[in-house]
Amino acid sequence: MSQPVTVITGASAGIGAEFARQLAERGQKLVLVARRKDRLDALAAELGNARAVAIDLSESGSIAELMANLRKAREHVETLVNNAGFGLSGRFAELDAARQREMIDLNVASLTELCRAVAPGMIERKGGAILNVASTAAFQPGPNMAVYFATKAYVLSFTEALHEELKPHGIKVTALCPGPTKTEFGEVAGFRDGRFDRLSTDAAGVVRAGIKALDRNRALVVPGWLNKVGASSTRFVPRPLVRKIAGALRL
Repeated sequence: MSQPVTVITGASAGIGAEFARQLAERGQKLVLVARRKDRLDALAAELGNARAVAIDLSESGSIAELMANLRKAREHVETLVNNAGFGLSGRFAELDAARQREMIDLNVASLTELCRAVAPGMIERKGGAILNVASTAAFQPGPNMAVYFATKAYVLSFTEALHEELKPHGIKVTALCPGPTKTEFGEVAGFRDGRFDRLSTDAAGVVRAGIKALDRNRALVVPGWLNKVGASSTRFVPRPLVRKIAGALRL
């Protein structure tokens, strides 16, 4: 018999670490996945009912390695939080090509592959939950962050489709679409003027909204009324204007 676990990717900091803390309070056994082993080990020690698996999910074969690790530990994924990802700020033709490909591999390919790896088992057990972290960036094109916005549009579209496919099997699927959040995202993405930090909200509130939506099996959730207005307004504003506004904000 295998033990049910909650797998959280990108768990070493920010939203991922906050998911770990809030889900640990619910008594769930956690498997924390990220590249930085020292941070994962520290978080696992803090939480108690968790173990760390240091893997770079942007690398080929990493999902197979993670699933083999779970099988060896006699665990199966009851809940998956696909949080791993990063963004880059800058003009598409000037940003490093290899780094942009790494972003696609992590934000899109690994997320999809991990969903595919856990879905059959959830279908067989007639239950489970998947939360994919998208972004308010998913609702419009993003000049000066073109690839990042496109990856999050994929995550949103993919997750909504998966929500419908897996619902008959008793599986909950939710896309969490936060706006700017106080994490390391802005630093990694390359924001230098402090604008990202000024517009950011706290990770704890974002995670609470995500967990609540997953409990209720909502296909998507946008935390914060201002983010909700911004995400929904793109349906009514002419696309050329949407592109210009998004490019001016650089978010």
